[in-house]
Amino acid sequence: MPAKIFSNAKILIVEEQPLAQSYMKQSLEKLGFRQLRFAEHANSAKEQCTTEQFDLIVCSFNLSKNQDGYQLYEELRVKRLIKNSTGFIFISAETSGSLVHSVLELQPDDFLVKPFTIYDLKTRIERILLRKNNLQTIYNYIDDGNDSKALKEINTALDQKGNAYSAILLRLKGDALLRLKRADVAKAFFKSVLDIQKFAWTKVGLVEALIANNEHILAQRMLKTMLQRHETRLVALDLLGKLEIKLNQFELAQDFLSQAVDIAPRNIERQKSLSHVSLINHDYEKNYLTQKDIANFAKHSIHDHPDVYLNAARAGIDFALTTDQSDQIQRISRQTNKYLTDLKSQFPNSHNQAQIDVLNARLHYLKDEHQKAKMLIEQLDDDDNHIRSVDGALDKAKAFHELGFHHKAQSLFNQIISHCERHPTVSDPVYLRYIQQQQSERRDIKMGPKELNNHAVTQFNRGQLNTALEAFTQAFRIMPRNSSIALNLLQCLFDNTKQNGQSLNTMMAKKCYALLNTTALDNEQQQRFNKIVLQATAMGLTLANLEEPGKTK
Repeated sequence: MPAKIFSNAKILIVEEQPLAQSYMKQSLEKLGFRQLRFAEHANSAKEQCTTEQFDLIVCSFNLSKNQDGYQLYEELRVKRLIKNSTGFIFISAETSGSLVHSVLELQPDDFLVKPFTIYDLKTRIERILLRKNNLQTIYNYIDDGNDSKALKEINTALDQKGNAYSAILLRLKGDALLRLKRADVAKAFFKSVLDIQKFAWTKVGLVEALIANNEHILAQRMLKTMLQRHETRLVALDLLGKLEIKLNQFELAQDFLSQAVDIAPRNIERQKSLSHVSLINHDYEKNYLTQKDIANFAKHSIHDHPDVYLNAARAGIDFALTTDQSDQIQRISRQTNKYLTDLKSQFPNSHNQAQIDVLNARLHYLKDEHQKAKMLIEQLDDDDNHIRSVDGALDKAKAFHELGFHHKAQSLFNQIISHCERHPTVSDPVYLRYIQQQQSERRDIKMGPKELNNHAVTQFNRGQLNTALEAFTQAFRIMPRNSSIALNLLQCLFDNTKQNGQSLNTMMAKKCYALLNTTALDNEQQQRFNKIVLQATAMGLTLANLEEPGKTK
């Protein structure tokens, strides 16, 4: 390696353990490095990156003061405190699957597992510094957002026979073509590279080009093959989730994104996508668990914000309103109060009292303290012409509806949707679709989830099957994962068919059966379900496919 590059390289070591820091200092000085800086925690590292440009950062993952190494690197990149020409090496003694996958998604230049030798360190550093130096012009163009010039420089370098960085240059070229939205050119390029060598990144790039080119069937076929390989499984799940969202297949999208989150849970953007999709699917439990994960992993990171705690509290209330388990409701109420306490602790100077009041009103409603809830919501300022927070405004619209202020709720929904349409960067299309879905459902269904189910049960017990059936159907529309409602609706469907001679709504019965057949039921529910299955058999129906014997649907 050229001595000048070696001796002039500015290196920042981020390590909080004094012994490890001393070892790194001695090792690097033995290797000939002289311009060494040290940071004991993330804040010090960020301060130094603000005032100085480093050629290489060697960062311990296990930093205990506020941010860890993952959160530090993510913030340095998002805030552009380091450039593409800066090398970054993670060092960690921990090698759990979720950590490694999460770190590798950030694409550092290397990941070094403790303990390591001086030779290991020397080899990695030399390779990275030499590459960053030789490709610096290209990296500078990319940093400046000038992909067209970067592409010209890459093509010039690729024209040189025997270029040692051909594989890296090819990858940089593919990334630049995708950023430039040249889908057809990118597709042809990735195919040509695949003809030479089956790089994993080439398959990913080709799939992204196919999706951009609306060649969805071929993209799906490739991704399902990539699911079978360990090194491409995570990115395949992620891309399948995004593709199914594009195709409005939200159930499939949720499944793929859930699997991806299980593998690498620290990707907050993916967690947010999963949250939005689960809301579309009325899976309030998954949304709650996802928002809890976001609140956990966002703490001290660049994603840490008052909305993180408010949204976790809101998700808890949404979930509690769709469950009939009193112990679950009590746990969620306690957790909601804890999130509000954490919010005040993390952001003591934030101005969120109006949003907190809405949350408290919904908590009162959850506990059947309707008068307290109404008093709290009525004292709030009604001036919603300026939407400061889409999440907060949506929560307020829900509170209005639950407490019987239907006109106010619909008016606020209109303002939220108009705001999102005027400012498309405020919320992604899936979340806007969820808001529109909420407005439609709450326009059609005046009662809140709890009252609706109670009303349906009352009508069913009185023998008013048609009225009960309508109410259970509405309840199942907004709570399609509530097994109690599904069981009541299925029972009501069959009783109404038997007593009133009406034809069975097989599509609705099939949905109920599908949920109940895959959900853990308590003994009383299981007995009721078994009786319904026997009742269906006596009527000549097989609930598994809900078609009459000898007939096809």
